[in-house]
Amino acid sequence: MSLITIRNLGVTLGTPLFAGLNLSVNAADRIGLVAANGRGKSTLLACLTGALEASEGEIIRARGLTIGHVEQNIPPALMGATFHAAVLSALPADQADSESWRVDVMLEMMEVPEALRARRLSELSGGWQRLALIARCAVGEPDVLLLDEPTNHLDLSRIVRLEAFLNGLPRETAVVVASHDRAFLDATTNATLFLRPENAAVFALPYGRARAALDAADAADERRYQRDMKQAAQLRQQAAKLNNIGINSGSDLLVVKTKQLKQRAEKLEEAAKPAHLERSAGAIRLANRGTHAKVLVTLEDAAIATPDGSLLFRTGRQFICQGDRIVLLGLNGAGKTRLVKALRSAIAGAPAEGAPIKGASAEGVSAEGGTGAGIKATPSLVLGYGDQALADLADADTPLLSLTRRFALSEQRARALLAGAGIAVEKQGQPLGRLSGGQKARLGLLVLRLTEPNFYLLDEPTNHLDIEGQEALETELMAHQATCLFVSHDRSFVRAVANRFWRIDRKRLVEVEDAEAFFAEAGAD
Repeated sequence: MSLITIRNLGVTLGTPLFAGLNLSVNAADRIGLVAANGRGKSTLLACLTGALEASEGEIIRARGLTIGHVEQNIPPALMGATFHAAVLSALPADQADSESWRVDVMLEMMEVPEALRARRLSELSGGWQRLALIARCAVGEPDVLLLDEPTNHLDLSRIVRLEAFLNGLPRETAVVVASHDRAFLDATTNATLFLRPENAAVFALPYGRARAALDAADAADERRYQRDMKQAAQLRQQAAKLNNIGINSGSDLLVVKTKQLKQRAEKLEEAAKPAHLERSAGAIRLANRGTHAKVLVTLEDAAIATPDGSLLFRTGRQFICQGDRIVLLGLNGAGKTRLVKALRSAIAGAPAEGAPIKGASAEGVSAEGGTGAGIKATPSLVLGYGDQALADLADADTPLLSLTRRFALSEQRARALLAGAGIAVEKQGQPLGRLSGGQKARLGLLVLRLTEPNFYLLDEPTNHLDIEGQEALETELMAHQATCLFVSHDRSFVRAVANRFWRIDRKRLVEVEDAEAFFAEAGAD
């Protein structure tokens, strides 16, 4: 049964976001919506709800259809409400009293602790706020559930439980998910729409298999285009030869034949369509300064603690060597970010960012929760640090100042680098607070590149990056054989990049063979 029918839909906001889109959303569909940052995913979802009018085409909704829409940002009016009240207010007023039990059932399904249900949303983390929005939409049991980046701010255990929640929805409920989380899409969808300015592609496959099918289709289109253009060139060459012969011999037949060959070549050229070329949201490149040291960081059974001194775990004796790409695994609250901060504190007692560290070793580190036998770094280590909140990038600064203040760059060079990273000239002089999350993430990675580190310390590096950006970051880390330690809830990124796996388990830091057991346990807690 078709719940929503999209016919020849198009939206132009300055430039075309998409055009000629045809799609049916049927009961039981689980559709992944994939596109680069700023390429129309949120816009299409708004069109489906009726909140935004498309530039062309039509959307036909089944009579009496109910749609639940989980947007990326929480409405300010809800911030003062408690978790329970925010979800309850989604029910019709005449059902709020008699149907309030549905809220309790929903919060149980989403495993919201009793203590959090009475707290205001403004007091909760971004992850819990996100789950409150999802619960608000789901409690009304809509026919179609639209989710815009539902995994934003969620830790791995919550992502896995959200997957289970979506997969447990009534079969007849249709779900459309806009997401950059590849593993999440694979776990929750049975069809994929690749949104493009023209010729959007739909496959009745989850993301991974759909992406392979799309790549194969694009490759076939490119081969077909090159074949047609080659054939057209050959026809034109034949026409030119016949034309010369016809002129010299005075043959009217050859003149006619020449015209026919030219017409065939023109038809081929007009019909030939080049393969889709995705317009990049901005290049991501890294650097690796290199060092002769084999061991970059040594952990001498450092004690990682909370700010009040409560022990989280001890590291044991560990080494970070050249070429190691270490992922730090652990449940929320285990101390992953504390270890990252302790490493940064021990390493980056440096003169200026980008300069080699001299004597950057620390015994008995206490800053940001690191204590004990200490953390030692080789003197030649140059740190590249990036945190999930991009805290080193002040919202009041401009992209241009972010570069020229830190690095010896001319304004012309800085502007060229920013443009290459996807930050247009008109945005380069505006406050960073006006950039999208994807643009800020690319700026942060550009700053890392210009620092020219030989050790990357990364906390959730794929936050805000679209799939193209995630894959580019993976490629750069591998191509440069960059040494890094990172924290990530992105299972696809972990599987692609990590070659060593550290896990915080029972107040100890231990090395494990891979991340799969941790991923499995995260959903079972």
